[in-house]
Amino acid sequence: QVLLEEAGGGSVEAGGSLRLSCAASGFNIGERNLVAWFRQAPGKEREGVAGITSRYYAYYGDRVRGRFTISRDNAKNTVYLQMVSLKSEDTAVYYCAAQRGTGRWDSPANYADWGQGTQVTVSS
Repeated sequence: QVLLEEAGGGSVEAGGSLRLSCAASGFNIGERNLVAWFRQAPGKEREGVAGITSRYYAYYGDRVRGRFTISRDNAKNTVYLQMVSLKSEDTAVYYCAAQRGTGRWDSPANYADWGQGTQVTVSS
């Protein structure tokens, strides 16, 4: 059974930091072309935050570039999202997702496997 399990969400003040983790089971993340983080705020579309390829190339959304860092540890079968200088507009449910094929990193339609999400709330 393929599972992605996010952890590390919570409430933080603006300017603070959080580190999200996404633990995979039932498959090896190293065998997937892309694993990514998305987020969705109430009333808004799901947005690509960051993605990392099997060759460790990282993509970032314009709104988080320079503040967020995605990484992967294949030995732990886990992907991380380090978030610093958090802003109130970063408040959302954050999802981890893994591609089974290929495609644009920031398109949710290209991802077959999703976690349940973890809430991040940033207060100003």
